[in-house]
Amino acid sequence: MTFSSYVREGERVGLRSYRIADGPEFTARVRESRDLHRPWLFPPATIEEYEPYATRLTEGDARAGFLVCELGTGALAGFVNVNNIVRGAFRCGALGYGAFAHAAGRGLLREALGLVLDHAFAPDGEGLGLHRLEANVRPGNAASIALVRGAGFRLEGFSPDFLHVDGAWRDHERWALTAEMPRAR
Repeated sequence: MTFSSYVREGERVGLRSYRIADGPEFTARVRESRDLHRPWLFPPATIEEYEPYATRLTEGDARAGFLVCELGTGALAGFVNVNNIVRGAFRCGALGYGAFAHAAGRGLLREALGLVLDHAFAPDGEGLGLHRLEANVRPGNAASIALVRGAGFRLEGFSPDFLHVDGAWRDHERWALTAEMPRAR
């Protein structure tokens, strides 16, 4: 199954908005990916958790959520979300992302992140019109650090007890990219 409603398309993946109808596939992929995601990431694993999550990512202008779909099949390979979008003089958002286990290690999330960066930095009307994106990554998450470093993000600092994850306040590295910085292609 293919979709004509991709926000952006690359060579192997397309980005599209979340839909409530994606709940069964999304949550099945999350459950299959539990060993890959933990202890870093806790996406919704049930329909009851998925529906409010997807709704938050599709309503309002403080978030933009993108499902990463394999071109040709439309199968979900992962997700990239831009959260906490602030407009005005700041024009910044915070990234959240994850690959599903069947797609991990194939470069699909790397391609999708590049598409999200293109969309995020494109002017209003063509994209999100942002100037800066941030990714807060736990220091031991080598795969996530490699992803943002490979996309051109720079390490800006260390934040102790930054986010409440898995029942405790966790330290994070702060990575950022601005529209003017060079990006990997």
